[in-house]
Amino acid sequence: MQLYIGLMSGTSLDGLDICLVSIDHTLQLLDSQFLEFPAELRSELLSLCQPCKNELTRLSIAEQEWARLASSGIKQILQRQAISPAAIAAIGSHGQTIRHHPELGFSVQIGAPALLAELTGIRVISHFRQRDLAAGGQGAPLVPAFHHWLFAASGQASAIVNIGGFSNISFILPDEPVSGFDCGPGNVLLDAWVQKNLGDQYDSNGDWARSGTVNQTLLDSFLQQPYFRISGPKSTGRELFNLSWLEQQLIAYPACPAEDVQATLAELTAICISQSVPEQGKALHQLAVCGGGARNSHLLERLAHLLPGLKVVTTDQLGVPADWMEAMAFAWLAHCCLKGVAGNRPEVTGARGLRILGAVYPA
Repeated sequence: MQLYIGLMSGTSLDGLDICLVSIDHTLQLLDSQFLEFPAELRSELLSLCQPCKNELTRLSIAEQEWARLASSGIKQILQRQAISPAAIAAIGSHGQTIRHHPELGFSVQIGAPALLAELTGIRVISHFRQRDLAAGGQGAPLVPAFHHWLFAASGQASAIVNIGGFSNISFILPDEPVSGFDCGPGNVLLDAWVQKNLGDQYDSNGDWARSGTVNQTLLDSFLQQPYFRISGPKSTGRELFNLSWLEQQLIAYPACPAEDVQATLAELTAICISQSVPEQGKALHQLAVCGGGARNSHLLERLAHLLPGLKVVTTDQLGVPADWMEAMAFAWLAHCCLKGVAGNRPEVTGARGLRILGAVYPA
């Protein structure tokens, strides 16, 4: 048994998920912590997702702040568990994505892994996407391999959907390689719209979306985006779906009430996922949701409505905490790196083959 720490801060840009796990033939979650981003850091990270003035200097400063925040959370977990840094095999750090352009052969995650190793005294493994990209892959999503490792032994045909800023899906079918891709927006547009109109960070439980009415014409306009007609492997990010994209779409609908826009965005998220399922749908036993979207009861209700033949659950009901799935995945990917085991899946990313992922920063 070895101990690993996983770090994940996703496209929702709300903060850092940190988990401590033990890994042998199985994985056990020992402790976890969420650290909200300070407002200034969140604002800067969001700004850096688009071309901006003096971005290289600002990026370098922001990633140092990110690493210091991560280090503080890691130290809190180690203190709680009375574990020394020397007992941790590695930190698997996804970092914060600020640009994702697989069509140009690159994806940028910041997180100052060398500084993080210096601050914690623990080996850090980061830059997981680059090796897959170098092999012609999308560099994302990477969690389907972990989903397969966790759930394939059950023998049940399942779809695992992570709904963070964006949604990605993994298909776990008996005796078949895992497949999957990014479906499209998850919470990214929902959060942006509620922040602009209500000043809240997110739409708790989807209650605001539930209060509105779906505007079918607006929804049809959203669905004209070419990304939704591309078959996998595919991945996306804030470069395409962001508040500016949404506001451009809304120019033709100036009288649409804000709550109806929110309802329509929630339906867009649910449809992006449901339309990803039909090819495998007849064989599937269930659709299990993880990530922040697992706490949005309105989204879960819409998924159940759109996929009447499937049992819609959260991964909590399968014994895996929905809130910590991605952080655990990057702890596992760090483990794979140290063991010389491939962490990507060509069927998912489109890479030319299996590759060992991650760059190692010694303590």
